[in-house]
Amino acid sequence: MISFEIPEKIQNELQLAKMVAEQVMRPKSRYYDEHEHELPVEYVNMMWPVQKEQYKRTVAKLQTNGNGSQPEKQGPSTSLLRLILMIEMLSWGDAGQYLSTPDPALGGAAVEAVGTTAQKLRILGKFAEGKPKWGAMAMTEPGAGSDTSAIRTTATLDREHNEWVLNGEKIFCTNGSLALEQSDGFVVVWATVDASAGRAGMKPFVVEAGTPGVKIAKREHKLGIRASDTAAIVFTDAHIPYDNILGSPEVQQRDGSNKGFKGAMKTFDASRPAVAASAMGIARAALEFTRDRLKQEGVVVDYAKPKFEMTAVERDLIEMEARHKSAWLLTLRAVAMMAHGESNRLEASMAKARAGESVTWITQKAVELLGPLGYSREMLVEKWMRDAKINDIYEGTKQINTLIVARSILGYTRRELK
Repeated sequence: MISFEIPEKIQNELQLAKMVAEQVMRPKSRYYDEHEHELPVEYVNMMWPVQKEQYKRTVAKLQTNGNGSQPEKQGPSTSLLRLILMIEMLSWGDAGQYLSTPDPALGGAAVEAVGTTAQKLRILGKFAEGKPKWGAMAMTEPGAGSDTSAIRTTATLDREHNEWVLNGEKIFCTNGSLALEQSDGFVVVWATVDASAGRAGMKPFVVEAGTPGVKIAKREHKLGIRASDTAAIVFTDAHIPYDNILGSPEVQQRDGSNKGFKGAMKTFDASRPAVAASAMGIARAALEFTRDRLKQEGVVVDYAKPKFEMTAVERDLIEMEARHKSAWLLTLRAVAMMAHGESNRLEASMAKARAGESVTWITQKAVELLGPLGYSREMLVEKWMRDAKINDIYEGTKQINTLIVARSILGYTRRELK
């Protein structure tokens, strides 16, 4: 029989996350929305000890496995379920502050996907000690958004000094400034070693804080998630160690055999369900608040009634609940497949596309149903609506993820279906 019970240990951790969301994040939600680029120090200081302990365990596990001692397989991983549930709960508290969690983040996911054991120990090991620090991923460029083949940042091998030299510009890098300027962190930068090879020539490089030739050009002012740091980064003859390339430096031509690129792209198979979970946290916040507020006005859905006997408001509430639950179930399925070691590319894109669309609709409907109060700054509903939209854009837009789903189901290649 399939069990949907959350393990007791995870339930206890979720209670702690709920306390942080209610007592640390929500009370400061409006403040950090109005004071963009100010670090949410209360939240960061609360989370950093937890993060350090987590990465101490990660380092210990890497060291054990690196010595040839492999732990016995004991079924699917519960750590992924824990992560997704924590993200949902913290995003219910405040999505912008959640994104400021001191963590290797998407950059760390890339290191874990294709990095060597030595690279993981060196790069991720930093997060087991010292002061708060951040990791980030830099892929988007002024001329390259969803079309990653258009990336123009270059990495040239300086054979004399056995270093890579990076030149180019990246934009919309989440936690870019926190990683490079305000902590001893790192950014995984996508650059091309051979522009003529297309995607096969693209490689991820670890650029660490303090690297000469790396400059934060600006910090973006945004519609939502304003507590989150979003930066533009310029690389001018930035020299990085040869060993800071993730995966093989070999370039394979357009024959589908580029394992390095495909391996690093698995980062998104893991991160897209995480983005979907964050969207679901925002959606749940808006849904619960709207339902409770309308209940105070005497509007309570009678689920036993047929739809045609319900008011328009009651039907809207039911639709909000349905969209939230369907997206959440898709998210859990994508996570479950990953936890069982199965490929979840199709399911990850399904979850991401559905969650981004759903949270956008749900939060807009919440503002609509609550009228002028929902639109005012007296409540957080209008903020949730602004925070929601990014989930429909980053980590692959709804349109890109829909394309991935269509190609997977219909069996088309990227060239056949654009």
